[in-house]
Amino acid sequence: MQSIDERIQQFTKMTQEDPDNELGHYRLGQLFAEAVRHDEAIRSFRRTLELSPQFSKVYQLLGESQVALGRRDEAIATWKEGHKVADERGDRIPRDAIAMLLVKNGEAPPVVERPEIDGPETGFRCSRPMCLAGKKAQPLTIAPLADEIGQTIAARVCQECWTSWVKDYSIKVINELRL
Repeated sequence: MQSIDERIQQFTKMTQEDPDNELGHYRLGQLFAEAVRHDEAIRSFRRTLELSPQFSKVYQLLGESQVALGRRDEAIATWKEGHKVADERGDRIPRDAIAMLLVKNGEAPPVVERPEIDGPETGFRCSRPMCLAGKKAQPLTIAPLADEIGQTIAARVCQECWTSWVKDYSIKVINELRL
């Protein structure tokens, strides 16, 4: 098994060769935090958020490194922003972890108000638990793929979620669907 310093070198090289690799920067930040090199962890986590601001788990880890360096106020601001991002995305595990960190540090988690969605109900229900369209969800007009997977997606996923997936997560969707 590689030592932590060897893994840090490996991920440092990876992020230098591909500076836009948010997962490389994320993992490098985790390794720096594990090695109690929090200044460097903060830099890696911030770069991750520049590349992928919706990566809610990073806010949690960034705040933890900030607290480790005695920067509690920065951590509170980071966690509040992360809580909002996680809640908007439906990322319950990071949202709840961030809420616990806020409480542990004497802060109440932000109260998230959900506006009532106006308009007629479409009758289509998106199966994604974090779908924001609610009763206004519109089905896909055509299957995105010409096979059984495409038919399943068209039957279960709304236009808004599919468009968001393709725009924000195209590589991850391709990998997840093993295309």
